[in-house]
Amino acid sequence: MDIKMLDGKIAIITGASYGMGQTMAELFADEGASVVLTARHKDELDKVVEGIRIKGGNAVGIVADVTSADDTKRVFETTLKEFGDLDILINNAGIGEQKLIDDTDDSWLEHVAAVNLAGPVRHIREALKIFLSKNEGVIINITSVNGTRPFCGAAYTATKGALNTLTKNVAMRLIHTNIRCNAVAPGSTITPMHLANKNQKQPGGKGMLEYSQHYVYFPGPECEPIDQAYACLFLASKMGKAVKGQVLQVCNGAFL
Repeated sequence: MDIKMLDGKIAIITGASYGMGQTMAELFADEGASVVLTARHKDELDKVVEGIRIKGGNAVGIVADVTSADDTKRVFETTLKEFGDLDILINNAGIGEQKLIDDTDDSWLEHVAAVNLAGPVRHIREALKIFLSKNEGVIINITSVNGTRPFCGAAYTATKGALNTLTKNVAMRLIHTNIRCNAVAPGSTITPMHLANKNQKQPGGKGMLEYSQHYVYFPGPECEPIDQAYACLFLASKMGKAVKGQVLQVCNGAFL
């Protein structure tokens, strides 16, 4: 008998049209979950949803921007309409950058914060409307090793550090419930965002790395998206039932 770890569960995964989010969605569907994928680009999103369905999984794609309050509400409304419930939220959508603090103007700071911090806050708030009423649910925030080792851009590292703190704050608020809030902090993981960073194609180019390379050693090997997805599966399944308020760093030991 094929026992699946997420049978009957319903999960929302933001930023799921490629990279880690796509892999998380595919793994969760393989493990029996119905998955709701959100992203801004319809064509890429549709391909991932179709791939999951071809394999027999249950998936719905919603074109949405995590910075939009209206889009966020629509994601949760659609999830309840399609599946009638929600069990797992993964805040994966994010933006990377390498801008120095002296090159970080207000508009850029506000943009990065809107994606990396305000987006998760808004999604957690909506999820709790469902989770608190039934006293059950799982929240997983995707942060970064930059949350504690701030070697990338000023705005990026600040928001990832804040997301780590938010994770603990939410877990404290939920201490007397059966709702778990944790984070996964990826190290260098082979995704389009990471490759853009290596090729100096993110905003800010090599910016902060010219300075932070004196403090951070990158020995490798890099992680693969499935490594981060497995960490999320652990936290989302019954295996992680006693884990609350933790930031699980998945980096192949590169940032010990």
